[in-house]
Amino acid sequence: MKALILAADRFEDLTLFLPWYRLREEGVEVTVAAPFLHAVTGTHGYAVEPDTAIHEVNPAEYDLLFVPAGPAAEHLRQREEAVDVARTFIEDGRKVAAIGHGAQLLISAGVLDGRRVTCSPGIRDDVRAAGAVYSDEATVTDGILLTGRGPDDLPAFAQAMMALLGAARKVLSVR
Repeated sequence: MKALILAADRFEDLTLFLPWYRLREEGVEVTVAAPFLHAVTGTHGYAVEPDTAIHEVNPAEYDLLFVPAGPAAEHLRQREEAVDVARTFIEDGRKVAAIGHGAQLLISAGVLDGRRVTCSPGIRDDVRAAGAVYSDEATVTDGILLTGRGPDDLPAFAQAMMALLGAARKVLSVR
């Protein structure tokens, strides 16, 4: 199983790293794509080296697209190649997960019309204007689309993301 994370400068650190490591913990091969092949830095100063540039991504190679929260989503939505990747995932019926402001990329991709979503409260009017049905919940799954409200909801978001992927939770028995 393969997942693609779209990242740009000023991503919300927790919302990139926790899902990234949770995916890896489950055995998912994770690729980080950024606008350019240089490190991108989160709002709290943590840097990530991308594996590839967004314009080189072939969505057909991935099972999940993940868009983290933070001001980076605004940067991503201004890059047509990132918008195209998000649109292609939805149009091809591939799974997409976005948290917080990550929904801004989905707005620009034009894929929220009629879908039930959650997001950062600061952009709820934007998702409504894009035709989505906003729900103030920690996570909302609408078919192939998972959205999360923000960093405080990361435990629920990670669980919902694993459920979306069909990953079984591993339970260890200790005696």
